[in-house]
Amino acid sequence: MSQLRPALFLLILLTLVTGLLYPLLTTGLAQWWFPQQANGSLLREEGSVRGSALIGQNFTRADYFQGRPSAAGDAPYNALASSGSNLAGSNPALDQAIAQRVAALRAANPQASPQVPVDLVTASGSGLDPQISPAAAHWQAARVAEARQLPLETVERLIADNTVTPRPAFIGEPGVNVLKLNLALDELQP
Repeated sequence: MSQLRPALFLLILLTLVTGLLYPLLTTGLAQWWFPQQANGSLLREEGSVRGSALIGQNFTRADYFQGRPSAAGDAPYNALASSGSNLAGSNPALDQAIAQRVAALRAANPQASPQVPVDLVTASGSGLDPQISPAAAHWQAARVAEARQLPLETVERLIADNTVTPRPAFIGEPGVNVLKLNLALDELQP
């Protein structure tokens, strides 16, 4: 019985510290130092939320750039079911899925090179990646320019304007956020 009182005291103290104080402190500091990121990096257009810069979206229309395939659950880009496909490189199901994606992309982009960029046919580890490589964006540029009846140079310039290179450059590859690029297209030609 003499050990019960300190054990209960410690349980209540640690519950308050780790269950209340610590979450409030980290939330408050995140809101203070990184308010945009702490609130989901939401992209707004004319007062309405168009999406998050951190989570990919399923763009299927010909006049929009498409992102990486999503392996997240039953619905593409479902943030509640974030995961990769978990298929090994030697798995025939992965080979079949990639072959189907390549065939669909080639059919939708007949004017593009037959070499499809790898990030357009493979899902990321989370299945939610919002970025593609600049090569993947340039590969789709002719289709988007034709669908929007824009000069190819204009679309290529938008890709260049929306390409982000990490600082310092050795920590990652340049990328293009697909949602931001598509929003820039909508601003150019609603």
